[in-house]
Amino acid sequence: MHKSPLLRLSTLALLLAAATQASAYELYADDNSHLNANLEAVFGMFHSEENYAISGRLQQGSSSWREGYIKYGLSGDQGLGGAGSAYGAFSLLSSGTWGDGDAAGFSDGSERTTKIEDAYLGWRSGNLLQALDEDGVDFSFGRQNISVGDGFLIQGDALNLGKGLADGEFNRGGAYYLAARKAFDQTAVLRLGGKQGWRSDLMWLKSDNRAQAKTEMYVATLEHVANAGTVGLTYIDTTDVDEQYASPVQLERDGMKTYSLRAAGNAGVENLFLSGEYAKQDKPHTSTEDAWYLEAGWTFADVAWSPNVSYRYSRYSQGYDPLFNGFSRGYGTWFQGEVAGNYAGPFNSNTRVQKVELKVSPLENLNIGLLAFNFDTIDRNLGNTDGQEFNLYAEWAVNEHLMVMPLVGLYQPDKSAEQGGTQLGSNSNNLYSQLVFATSF
Repeated sequence: MHKSPLLRLSTLALLLAAATQASAYELYADDNSHLNANLEAVFGMFHSEENYAISGRLQQGSSSWREGYIKYGLSGDQGLGGAGSAYGAFSLLSSGTWGDGDAAGFSDGSERTTKIEDAYLGWRSGNLLQALDEDGVDFSFGRQNISVGDGFLIQGDALNLGKGLADGEFNRGGAYYLAARKAFDQTAVLRLGGKQGWRSDLMWLKSDNRAQAKTEMYVATLEHVANAGTVGLTYIDTTDVDEQYASPVQLERDGMKTYSLRAAGNAGVENLFLSGEYAKQDKPHTSTEDAWYLEAGWTFADVAWSPNVSYRYSRYSQGYDPLFNGFSRGYGTWFQGEVAGNYAGPFNSNTRVQKVELKVSPLENLNIGLLAFNFDTIDRNLGNTDGQEFNLYAEWAVNEHLMVMPLVGLYQPDKSAEQGGTQLGSNSNNLYSQLVFATSF
């Protein structure tokens, strides 16, 4: 059975990106130029039977809230004869949170903001430099979303806190779970190489996100891309933070260097998926930290519903800084567990996580998945986020413009907040639910 291109991506962020590109309304087009209008709208309803102590603002009880955003703007490109092509985009984004705010207390339900999201220009080389393949040189600058690998280190500037912390000092306008705003405020990006073989990225990124202490960093990657998979090296030099907004961990970013080795692909076996990454952080004033994961999956392509089974083990040292990691290729990357990854912790530090997933496709436009997580704290003197979580979800492409994604979670912490954990009042099972609608035109 042929799978929809949307469902093969199997992740909210990539689903929206693919849908937006496919559904952009063409305002003008000729042989050398294109101008498109883009619209992306996402709305979600959320309920958590338990609250969490992360913000220090909430009491024992439940939370119900809603989040939404609309992103709207223009994108286009212009051919430059034999000198490649220019491209760019400009968009605004309006976002909000309603109701109680999220279960960790990062938002309080009063957030409403409209701001510029994308504002960038770029140039691609086309066939100008044959040695580097088509578009083998791509330079862009401005405000844009940037990802590295599968998001283990960088997946946009997507942390969207609300008014729940520090009297709103970190407020980015709501839609905390949906991660409405993802663009880095200032970027300069040089991409070298084609779609196969050796390629490299050289980047300067500057965040205006107070929750990320307005981090500035230089990033370099070197990758080899082949049909069997991609192997890559990443170097990140974080050179500056705004100390006014930095946590103790973020203060160490000023002068911190991160190195990683990653690989992903099928190793030439059609139904196999392998992925892994090791990252080491040299911090200027504290010990060296590291994080790594290994993952393997198999798709039973000849069985009804094409079931896919995968297992992943990840480990993050006690003082590891997860930087800008985020949601990339499906639920659980890299928000591990919808409750644990978003509200309860461990937030990818001081923990070992095991993840098992089963996914089936009963219809061409429908995926159903079950995720199981086990969280094991490394140093319990820093807090105890031991627990287990199960997530049952569906991804339903109603049509080319509308996605519906329901999810139910069951989270069981080993300890309550009073016992060193984060769940307020007890360590009872938390029944969590969400329903997300995403559309683009």
